Amino acid sequence: MKWQFEDRLTQGKFVIRVGDPMLRGEGLVNGKKEMINTIVYNTGGEQKVVIDKIAYTMPGSSVLPLVANQHFQFAAPESLVAWQFNRDFYCIADHDAEVGCVGFLFYGIQHPMFIPLSPREMEIISLIEMQCMEDLEVKDKMQGEMLRTLLKRLIIHVTRIAKQQTECYRQFSDDRMDIIRKFNLLLEVNYRTQHEVQFYASTMNKSPKTLSNLFGLCNYPSPSRLIHRRLILEAKRYLHFTDKSVKEVAEDLGFSSTAHFSRFLKAGTGMNFSESRNRVFLPTL
Repeated sequence: MKWQFEDRLTQGKFVIRVGDPMLRGEGLVNGKKEMINTIVYNTGGEQKVVIDKIAYTMPGSSVLPLVANQHFQFAAPESLVAWQFNRDFYCIADHDAEVGCVGFLFYGIQHPMFIPLSPREMEIISLIEMQCMEDLEVKDKMQGEMLRTLLKRLIIHVTRIAKQQTECYRQFSDDRMDIIRKFNLLLEVNYRTQHEVQFYASTMNKSPKTLSNLFGLCNYPSPSRLIHRRLILEAKRYLHFTDKSVKEVAEDLGFSSTAHFSRFLKAGTGMNFSESRNRVFLPTL
C-alpha cells in the first residue's frame, strides 16, 4: 500500500510504502529522474535487490538508504517498508548540520549500506512508521511539519545505528570523520566539473596529503580513487539507463573531449563505450 503527502505550494512530496509491489527506483531511465531519496526497512528475511544492474543480498531486519539517481528493484517488496521524500520536502544537504547523514548514510563511501537492526532498534523504527501513518491521516496546516519532524527522527536514528556499527566512527573523533563526510558531499555536488583532488582539498582548507592520510587511516580508497569511482558509476548509469551518445555522456561528466572520456572509461572498466553498453548483466528481479 502507498500513502502520500504533497505540498502544492512547495512541491514537497513524502511517501510511505508498505508491502507495495510497485516499490522501485527508476534512476536515470531515459536521462530523466525525479529527485526522490528512499529509506527501505526490511521486516522479513534476506532477499535479493538489484541496484544499478548489480545484484546484492539485503539481510533480514535491516535498513538500506538509497539516493535519487539509483535504479533499484527488490525481489520481495511485500516485506518492505519504504520512506520516500524529495528535496522540496526535506533536503538532506541543507539540513546536514541537524542530521549529519550526508556523505555517510547518503552519498557515502560504503555502497550499498545495509544496516542490521537489533530487536529494540526495530521497535523504534516501527514506532516511527506508526506515527507517520497516523499523521498522514491528519489533514491540517501542521501535517507537513510533523511528517518532516518524524522523517528527521528516522534519519537521525538510522545514522546513529550505522555509525555505531562503523569501526572508524568508533575509533576517531566526529570532527575527523566529518572531514570525510564533507569530502563525499562536495564530491557529489561537484564531480561533473571537478576531477582533481586539489579542488576538494582547497575548498575544505586542507592539503591533498592531509586528506589522503586521513582516508588511509580509515582504510578507505584515496580521494583520487573516489573521484574516479564516482565518475565511472555515473558513466555506467548513463550507459545502461539512457540512450545518450558517448559525446553527450563525456560532456555531461565534464571531460574535455570524447577521446579523453573513452580512455578514462577503458582504464576504469576494461571496456570501451560500445562494449560497456552491450554487456549482458544479470536479469532484473
